[in-house]
Amino acid sequence: MTEWILCATGALALGFLADLLVGDPHGWPHLIRGFGFLIAALERVLYPMKNKRAGGTLLVVVVLLLSAGLPALLLFFAWRVSPWLYVVLETVFCWQILATKSLRDESRAVYAKLASGDLPGARKAVSMIVGRDTDALDAAGVTRAAVETVAENASDGVAAPLFYTLLCGAALGCLYKAANTMDSMVGYKNERYLDFGRAAARLDDALNFIPARLCAWVMIFAAWLCGMDAGNALRIYRRDKRSHASPNSAHTEAIMAGALRVCLAGDAYYFGKLCKKPYIGDAQRPIEEADILRAHKLLYVTAYLLLMLALAFRGILYAAV
Repeated sequence: MTEWILCATGALALGFLADLLVGDPHGWPHLIRGFGFLIAALERVLYPMKNKRAGGTLLVVVVLLLSAGLPALLLFFAWRVSPWLYVVLETVFCWQILATKSLRDESRAVYAKLASGDLPGARKAVSMIVGRDTDALDAAGVTRAAVETVAENASDGVAAPLFYTLLCGAALGCLYKAANTMDSMVGYKNERYLDFGRAAARLDDALNFIPARLCAWVMIFAAWLCGMDAGNALRIYRRDKRSHASPNSAHTEAIMAGALRVCLAGDAYYFGKLCKKPYIGDAQRPIEEADILRAHKLLYVTAYLLLMLALAFRGILYAAV
């Protein structure tokens, strides 16, 4: 057991480092894209079922079995061959389920377009990382969307994968990322997915419940370390953490809004239909393109703190065993 803890912990740290250095290079094979192909293929088979809710539930079951089962088998046999082979494979899985650098890179592309005065280009860039319609957004709306996605994905793309990998290795982390990918593909409350995507959406809400709240509190401390307004972040968090249709998304968005002293969220269009949403935070100053870079700073410090907590937990577990 102690040998596994050492190997798994080393792989987690190496995977975190690989994510920071390599990220998600375009054109490279990637586990999350594999999950996407699997979900899309199963949707084509299961969506024609008359009972949409049953079809969506079956989708969730099959995806979870494959996304966690196959990595678990590979890791099991790798361990039987050599602990070193296990470390290499676990490292690769940890790297691919984390998204710190890719989140920064994708949102930095939005910043670059805004900074150059290319609003159409900024709209296109932000459309790659958000689900809302972006064609009519002004510069402030584009900036707000980019900052929001950095805040939300600090939990979805960093805190939650770390949390589940910490609990039971990269196989459980893969299960989480598959569930999160399903939610992003079929978890919409529209005519097509209201019933079919219900199971995926509820599973994602359940899996993110603890990580979102853990990430929010760590992010408050990160805001203080960054010299941002941690006191305001805490105030906005207490007031606005439930100001979202999702039970989890507003937690980190509220911290980001408070730390930056800006207003996030509000009404947005999805698939051409207006979605009424409350605002998060107070507009103590107008949002500006540089807030994307400030969001990156808060994201990275939060990620470092989360890793330190994970390593400390594993250290305590090692000492206890």
